[in-house]
Amino acid sequence: MINPKLYFHLFLIFCSPILGQEESKTIDIPQKIALPDTLQINQNFSPRIQRLINDPLTPSKAAFYSAIIPGLGQAYLGKGWKVPIIYAAIGASIYYYDVNNKEMNSYRTAYKRRLNGFFDDEYLETEIPITTDQLLLGMEFHKNYRDIAIILAAVSYMLNILEANVSAHLLQFNVNDDLSVTPNIIVDQEITGIRLAVKF
Repeated sequence: MINPKLYFHLFLIFCSPILGQEESKTIDIPQKIALPDTLQINQNFSPRIQRLINDPLTPSKAAFYSAIIPGLGQAYLGKGWKVPIIYAAIGASIYYYDVNNKEMNSYRTAYKRRLNGFFDDEYLETEIPITTDQLLLGMEFHKNYRDIAIILAAVSYMLNILEANVSAHLLQFNVNDDLSVTPNIIVDQEITGIRLAVKF
């Protein structure tokens, strides 16, 4: 008597499909081209702003314009209200650089004259006369603040360029009020497994 398990194994061997001799098929997957503003959220913008949003070179142009003339990139993006802030930051830094530079030069001139034997500077005519060592300390004090002011001016200039670039990127950023999650389960017949795609 033949074992029933043997029948079962023979049945599985002869009835299962053999795919080793089939030719592989190439599947043409259509490529979707991502169009700008697919959610149609930029309809409320003016034609000029829509051109800026659709132009991929807008961030580079804005940064370049702000590098040439501070604030020009912001004006190019239509955000002219930022220009006075930029010039206030750069102008204040340059102003304090000039003030501290003049004070440093004044202290240094008086210090050098005293070393050469001339005691006719204005620092001797104050209520509490300033000594020669105090002149040296005052010169170092104003020199440090002069250097800080020029660093702040350079940082303000660099932040102006960075802000123009980031503002242009954010202008092109696609934002939608609809934050719902829609699951899309795709069962592929050619490839075993399940792919889960989540669309926002």
